[in-house]
Parts: sequence; C-alpha cells; structure tokens
Amino acid sequence: MENRNYRDREGGGKPRHFTTPKVDKMEMVFGLRPILEALHAGKTMEKIYLLKGVKHSISQEITELAKAADIPISLVPGEKLDQLTRKNHQGAVAYLSAISYSPLDEIVASLFEKGIDPLLVVLDRITDVRNFGAIARNAECMGAHAIVIPSRGAAQINADALKTSAGALNLIPVCREPNLKDTLHFLKQSGIRVVACTEKAEENLTDAGVDLTGPIAVLMGSEEDGISPEYLKRADLRVKIPMVGQIQSLNVSVASGIVLFEAMRQRKAGY
Repeated sequence: MENRNYRDREGGGKPRHFTTPKVDKMEMVFGLRPILEALHAGKTMEKIYLLKGVKHSISQEITELAKAADIPISLVPGEKLDQLTRKNHQGAVAYLSAISYSPLDEIVASLFEKGIDPLLVVLDRITDVRNFGAIARNAECMGAHAIVIPSRGAAQINADALKTSAGALNLIPVCREPNLKDTLHFLKQSGIRVVACTEKAEENLTDAGVDLTGPIAVLMGSEEDGISPEYLKRADLRVKIPMVGQIQSLNVSVASGIVLFEAMRQRKAGY
C-alpha cells in the first residue's frame, strides 16, 4: 500500500483527497541493477527506457516487473539513452514518479461508502505537461476527487506539470490505468455516468436538460484528435461548450475548467 494521507470532505469542508509528498523534480535511476532494486522496493516509476535489441536476464526481469506494475517501457537505441544521461547507464534508464499513483477502485469504493457522489476527470491522450498541470489545478479547485490517465500516451508528471498545477498534484489523487476502455466500463458498472466533452456533441453544456450532478466522470480528449472514437461511443452524455467567436475551439485545460465549473455550480445548487 502506498504511503498516503487522506482528507475527508465533511459538510462543506475541503475536498477529501489522498495527498502525496512534494517533489521538485523526477529522480533518474540508471543501470540495470539499481532499476531492478527500485522495482523490488516498490518505487513508483514514470517510465523505463531499455536498450533496444539487447536481452539480458536482469532486463527481462525488469520488463516483467514493469508490466505487472503497469509502468511504461520504451525500447530505444543507445543514442537516446546517451541523451538522457552521460553516465554509465548499462542500457537502462528510468524516472521515478514525482507523485504516488492511487488505485481508482479504492477511491470509488471509499467515496460511495461515505455517501459522496464521485466527480472524476478522465484524460485521453493529454500529452502536454503544462496542459495536464493546468487541468489538475482546475480539478482540485472545482472539487474533483481524482484524475484518471492511461499508463501509456499521457503526459509525464514532472517538474513542469507540478509547477503548472500550482501544488494541486500534491493534493488530488492521480490514477494510472492500463486500459481506458476497461476503466470506462468499470466506472459505468459502478454507477458513474461518463460525460464526454466534445465539439461533436449536439447538446450544449448549458442546455436545461444537461445534468452534471450525481456520480460522473468528465472525459476530455487531446487537442489534436479529441476523444478517441472507441471511448466516445461509451459516453452516457456528450456535451459541447457553446461559443460565439470565430475560433470554435478551446485549449483543453481551459475547456476542462469550464466543464468542471458547471459541474460544481450544479452540485452546489442541487441542479
């Protein structure tokens, strides 16, 4: 079990959160044996880079442990590893995570046990660290209970993300899931509606029939492609932000703030 503190939301108090220790930057670990020892010690890693085309008993064990822990692995040429560090990396470089990830199922179960309607933020392929940090800041300010990201294809939670979040990533739990499709299925089975924010929606966020109270997960997609079609079709509700200007799109962090504000407003007003 990860070392976390837990705060409750009780009668108008601050949102309940798992908190994580403050970290100024991601720590690098290099060398096969040190990385293996870190994995055995249960260290949370952001990503592991291994030398492509080389098979070794230790590298094989690293791969197996990383897969079991849903830690992304990239097989890269030696030049890439040399760019990461000039030290003797032995064909292996890893970055320890700046935060500790939280188990989504435990968060959901605990919220329901406390009689709290979950407000979650699910991010599909948000790879820009500053956007991610800004979304985390929005989510914490608007009372979201957790952020859910995929283990692959997501922004690294590094010093830039922590700085942009203005400390929010030290307050709001982040859940790293191996398969967002399975995650969305789990949320729906748990009674949590998936609300997709997409310009392809017919309903506006401010339409009278759009209800953002109750247990919901706000799904946001990448700025380039939006929400993946396979995830979009699993949404219970699709909404778009009404706009009157000539530029019919918003930065994803700005969009997340607008949607989460509306969710907070409705929940406070009792819809």
